[in-house]
Amino acid sequence: MFWYHQDLDRLEKEIQELTYNPKTVFYGSSTFTLWNELTTIFKEHEPVNLGFGGATLAACTWFFDRVFKNLYDIDSFIIYAGDNDLGDGRHPEEVVLFLENLLLKIKEKYGNIKCTFISIKPSIARKHLLGSINYANSNIKKLTVKYNNFHYVNIYDALLDNSANPNSKYFLEDGLHFNKEGYQVIINQLNKKPEIFPEVAFK
Repeated sequence: MFWYHQDLDRLEKEIQELTYNPKTVFYGSSTFTLWNELTTIFKEHEPVNLGFGGATLAACTWFFDRVFKNLYDIDSFIIYAGDNDLGDGRHPEEVVLFLENLLLKIKEKYGNIKCTFISIKPSIARKHLLGSINYANSNIKKLTVKYNNFHYVNIYDALLDNSANPNSKYFLEDGLHFNKEGYQVIINQLNKKPEIFPEVAFK
């Protein structure tokens, strides 16, 4: 996993330069890294964007101790990762196990804080993996029963067209990353879950 170190160095530098104590962590892959408006949209919850390019759930778990060694008093985690694991050929059940390991690490360091998983997106570039993506999502959703204070946000269905294929209007030309409309889907689905961000509606 040596190819992540440049991005991890960047995260460590950004954490050192923070002028506030973040309460809400957005942790995961480039879906967060490329979301330039994230900290502005969620500013009332003192967010920090700790996405790193190409991140898998395996990498998020593996590097957790390094990334969070100097972060304390976190109130909640928003997690997005998993499609890169599947793109690398991992089985959906491995993805679920990586997430469970990550949740255990979070609970061990921060206690029983709120953790939210944003479902793996059905992208055009990975249309051939839709079956695996759907299977992984359905099993991750079941963890809401197993783990206290764990929430699942479904963006999968909202990103499909009338033929149940990934809708191109939500993606950049690469067919993998979100455009502005794609990020709006995340916002819309979070707004449907007031238990995650009580009394706040985002735009």
